[in-house]
Amino acid sequence: MSRLLDKYNQFDETDLWKQYRVNKNPEIRSYLVEKYSPLVKHVAGRIAIGMPQNVEFEDLVSYGVFGLLDAIEKFDPSREIKFKTYAMTRIRGSVFDELRSVDWIPRSIRQKAKQLEGIIAMLENKEGKKVEDEEIAKELGVSMEEYNSLLAKLSGTSLVSLNDIWFLGDENDEVSFMETLESPMNMNPDNIIEKEEIKNVIVDAIKGLPEKEKKVIVLYYYEDLTLKEIGEVLEVTESRISQLHTKAVARLRSKLSKVKSAIQKR
Repeated sequence: MSRLLDKYNQFDETDLWKQYRVNKNPEIRSYLVEKYSPLVKHVAGRIAIGMPQNVEFEDLVSYGVFGLLDAIEKFDPSREIKFKTYAMTRIRGSVFDELRSVDWIPRSIRQKAKQLEGIIAMLENKEGKKVEDEEIAKELGVSMEEYNSLLAKLSGTSLVSLNDIWFLGDENDEVSFMETLESPMNMNPDNIIEKEEIKNVIVDAIKGLPEKEKKVIVLYYYEDLTLKEIGEVLEVTESRISQLHTKAVARLRSKLSKVKSAIQKR
């Protein structure tokens, strides 16, 4: 155990956070970085599972470090949320921000992802119900084998898309697909109402997914399981879980894109 861990593990962490908020003691900051740095590798490891081979694990870790540092600077112990939960979302967001900035997804894959989302939206609006794989493949004009191959290619883009942030104003007023992190305390009442509206829209969209897709979303984003672990729970292959995840995200994005656009125009 390092000197810092040995020294500060004896203190109540809530008190340390309060101290750091007041005096920005660099030693306390170093302690917090050292204590929570394993979260970076944990998050990077989970993200790496869904990434193509050209995305290096070490790069994901370096992107995630920025998220941890950002979380330490912005964390408010008075809000009713554990730092670990807050930090993991900040780390995850930092990784995906960097991935978006380097534009690692080929344009052709992006176009296919948008095409898939559009077709799902069109079919579900037309049929008024959840559409099956066969219907989607038919509308795409491909065989089921080609359709499943497409889902595999889109798996990385779906991991990025569900980490999109819904901005309501400034950086302190944001809602992610996975969770609402900020406490309503000291917020503008209009923003509180708006956040609740968005949360309800997201929850309803997830509830409307086919049962297996819903389970994958909940287990991956809320229970923090890997795709491999989810496959073991649902007794299917990891590749099948990846397909279910990709379809679930496409359905969610098709349902939520119009809502997000309307909110941002307010």
